[in-house]
Amino acid sequence: MEPKQWYMEYKIHKNRPGLLGDIASLLGMLEVNILTINGVEDRTRGMLLQTDDEEKIELLGKMLRKVDNITVNKLRQPRLTDILAVRHGRYIERDSDDKKTFRFTRDELGLLVDFLGELFKKEGNQTIGLRGMPRVGKTESIIAGSVCANKRWAFVSSTLLRQTVRSQLSEDEMNPNNVFIIDGIVSTIRSNEKHHTLLQEIMGMSSTKVIEHPDIFVRESRFDYDVFDCIVELRNTPDEEITYEKFTTVGLGDDF
Repeated sequence: MEPKQWYMEYKIHKNRPGLLGDIASLLGMLEVNILTINGVEDRTRGMLLQTDDEEKIELLGKMLRKVDNITVNKLRQPRLTDILAVRHGRYIERDSDDKKTFRFTRDELGLLVDFLGELFKKEGNQTIGLRGMPRVGKTESIIAGSVCANKRWAFVSSTLLRQTVRSQLSEDEMNPNNVFIIDGIVSTIRSNEKHHTLLQEIMGMSSTKVIEHPDIFVRESRFDYDVFDCIVELRNTPDEEITYEKFTTVGLGDDF
């Protein structure tokens, strides 16, 4: 049987000396390897484990439930959020009502870039929405995430340096393995018919598309929110409100 990875997270009620050593010894006796370990949030520890025997994981869970000093919160095959939690020591915030919406602030750009990079490594079709106010770091994070995933990126529309509206892409740029960057306001409000044709072609490709300002994109196009596999929100501060009124009533300039 091929080795599989597992994510274990436990809450510490009494952080007595030797607690981690006892748990590590138990894993060692079961021949379950610890790949990564880190503190996750307050008095919580996360581990990435590896074993070729699922019964050992079941036995581990039963044994740890008898340990009074801890409570096992999660013992499962790792999700992307689990891997990043161990890597960065904290969980990504998710919308309580919409579980496919993930929230970041500007001081978490490292975590955001890592998150996007892991998403971009996935093969096949996916569309990611990215909300945020001007100059918060949206496009830069997408580019950095592409670099982390060792992927090329192609601007379909953008205002990173100046307003960019493409009517065609080169053969190399149309590679489905690329990350396509789309500004939802520029592509739907400030574009032309040739750009719309290109946009429709790219949206129909089995590839990774990242759409900045997804709410305007949905409002001004035939697409709805079901097209998005996930939506990322990036704010300067946790309580910053993301609004679009002035973006769509005045010229875009270079302030996006």
